[in-house]
Amino acid sequence: MFHPGQHIDYILAVFSFLSMFARAGSLSRVAWTGCRRMGNFTSSTSVAGSSCVQHVQEMVSQNCVVIFSKSTCPYCKMAKNVFNEIGATYKVIELDEHNDGRRMQEALAQMTGARTVPRVFINGNCIGGGSDTKQLHQQGKLRPLIEQCAPCCASSSDGSGSGQFESAK
Repeated sequence: MFHPGQHIDYILAVFSFLSMFARAGSLSRVAWTGCRRMGNFTSSTSVAGSSCVQHVQEMVSQNCVVIFSKSTCPYCKMAKNVFNEIGATYKVIELDEHNDGRRMQEALAQMTGARTVPRVFINGNCIGGGSDTKQLHQQGKLRPLIEQCAPCCASSSDGSGSGQFESAK
């Protein structure tokens, strides 16, 4: 089929095409995926990426229980229901309603190794997603994790749970 020199040319042409296609698809993405920093957009691979990681780390360090969620996700609802059931206070960041939600989800993927939601943090540690949260609860291991948090964050007094929502900024 190919003459000796054509095989390499064919491979280079395919690689060039795929490379061009990948760059073309990512050009608009770079413009939209940079985290906001003082009103400017920057590439998600620059300092902006670390800015999102820093924001996520701040949320996690300032709250005993944080659920990075999407409002329509059934696994996210499952995780929130578990915390409501045990009467725990938690903070919810609805990524699909947050201006930097996509970038925050990328930061979560970088931090936890998983891009799926929910990403549930207790006392600064990621415990996983909705199924993981439910399983820890069924094993009786969830409440002890929450009880290790600062007393003000451990639970609500009325037992109803109180998701504190942070949506669009």
